[in-house]
Amino acid sequence: MSFHMYVLQSSSTGRFYVGHTQDLPNRLQEHNHGRTPSTRERGPWKLFYTEEFSTRSEASRRERQVKQMKSRAWIEQLARASRSDREGR
Repeated sequence: MSFHMYVLQSSSTGRFYVGHTQDLPNRLQEHNHGRTPSTRERGPWKLFYTEEFSTRSEASRRERQVKQMKSRAWIEQLARASRSDREGR
């Protein structure tokens, strides 16, 4: 069983939301159907970035690290670096 730290981006405002979950597709659906108070009326939300972990505590720890950065530029850089790694650059 895996856990995910994820970053969502609002299609309407461009803002980011950082969280963690065990069921990423279900959690994204909850955000987009207004079941999460902190993201309600700010969507629709799309998955911008994700990292996978073997334990909830690791995913939660990474979520806190990303939230502490509180920087749009840092989050965008994180996603660019991840894409470059996957493409072998």
